[in-house]
Amino acid sequence: MGPMQVLVVGGTGTLGRQIARRALDEGHQVRCMVRTPRKAAFLQEWGCELTRGNLLEPDSLDYALDGVDAVIDAATSRPDDPKSIYITDWDGKVNLLRACERAEVKRFVFLSLLGAHRHRSVPLMDIKACTENLLESSELDYTILQVAAFMQGVISQFAIPVLESQTVWVSGSPTSISYMNTQDVARFAVAALNRPETIRNSFPVVGPKAWNSGEVVQFCERCTDKSARVFRMGPAPILALQAIASFFEPAVNIAERLAFAEVTGSGQSLDAPMESTYAAFGLDPSETTGMESYLREYYDTILKRLREMEADLDKDAKKKLPF
Repeated sequence: MGPMQVLVVGGTGTLGRQIARRALDEGHQVRCMVRTPRKAAFLQEWGCELTRGNLLEPDSLDYALDGVDAVIDAATSRPDDPKSIYITDWDGKVNLLRACERAEVKRFVFLSLLGAHRHRSVPLMDIKACTENLLESSELDYTILQVAAFMQGVISQFAIPVLESQTVWVSGSPTSISYMNTQDVARFAVAALNRPETIRNSFPVVGPKAWNSGEVVQFCERCTDKSARVFRMGPAPILALQAIASFFEPAVNIAERLAFAEVTGSGQSLDAPMESTYAAFGLDPSETTGMESYLREYYDTILKRLREMEADLDKDAKKKLPF
């Protein structure tokens, strides 16, 4: 196997853009299907071909798949999407798989979630589990990557609130999660294309260590020399918020996402052994980003920028002095 024509679905997302970038770096021709091309100009600047498409519009999928050798599906509904994820994600996934069959595109890499089959009451988990089942019953040469959570999410949930002395909100029992950098997830997604060992198999793709919310907060405190204000929200308030959101039809998507607190607050570790995964994908575990180095790099960059801004302010203040 060599370079392929790869269609990346969800290319403007946090993970999708990293997959597109990695695929280009590996020498593949990359086409990204996007709903709004003008918002994806950066992908075109990198060297991707853009095609307008929507998972809920089958005709656009047929056009996007023309001449494609493989599909990497990193798409998921956005928080501001007014439709239920059972429409946006499930119906869309069914349309995409049927379109692949029509176009005779057999190679399919799917980004799923670790533990999806254990949490079927959570809509997003249920959809991922159903899609896995659909792939397993298909004739596609699929590879399923089961990820836990992205390190990028730690920035908004923990790193920034600690730095800015805001309240850190956590839910339920401390759940240990093996966060992974999206750049590392992208390495696995693209490596799968040329690894026959990964065909028609599912693999956990998680970070080198599981962290609970308390450990993440403590590390952020050490990096910033600040004390965090932590508020732990139990299951009852979350269920109440979910019920309120479900009462209002336009907010149904909010209710579905609140349900995800069942996973992050369950106390069940989101972690898995990775030895066989690294072997199947031919990747070196020492090249995977650790949480410590990820957060240190983030804080070093931010704190350096803040010091430079303070220095510039001091210069302006000195200019106004009468002596």
